[in-house]
Amino acid sequence: MNATRHYSPLDRLIIEAQHALGTSLGKAFAERPNPAGELRDPVLEEGERRHAAGLMRINHTGEVCAQALYLGQAVVARDEATRAHLQHAAQEEADHLAWCADRLQELDSRPSLFNPLWYAGSYAIGLAAGLRGDGWNLGFVVETERQVEAHLEEHLETLPPGDERSRAILRTMKDDEARHADNALAAGARTLPQPIPRLMALTSKLMKAVAYRA
Repeated sequence: MNATRHYSPLDRLIIEAQHALGTSLGKAFAERPNPAGELRDPVLEEGERRHAAGLMRINHTGEVCAQALYLGQAVVARDEATRAHLQHAAQEEADHLAWCADRLQELDSRPSLFNPLWYAGSYAIGLAAGLRGDGWNLGFVVETERQVEAHLEEHLETLPPGDERSRAILRTMKDDEARHADNALAAGARTLPQPIPRLMALTSKLMKAVAYRA
């Protein structure tokens, strides 16, 4: 007879800490194949390689933040369907994290040194959003994904012309983010009032500026 395991508060704290360390400092593993597949890895000039690496580092850090945000929200979600939605989105973001890490390695670069800091901040925001209720919880998903969609579109336009490996990854990520937002809307997301979206955009702008370089 199978029994559902019940975790103590200490167990849950340890699990969350392990996930935080694994996401921000460890190696992510994707459940889906890398969209870049067998596409040719282009020969990039040094400036192009650094620019592509900077953009992919931003996207990698963005996925670290998304993992933390969604898991923080899931911890305090009141409805089981909302929790399942957040956990499923977090798993797809884990795929994105692994793909971005792979591409950074191909570009002879590395993730941001500040990922643990971004993870902690995003997890705290997720907890705060979740405590407001599931409608606000899902509203944060919508706003987060719409803003991510916008910066992915910008990156698709500014990547070096021949870097189709990075583009293939970002196109799939953009499609996933749009679907996450649409699903959250269908599940009852509330529209976030100002100044919350504006503050989220300012925080994202700071993250992008830092992650591009380090």
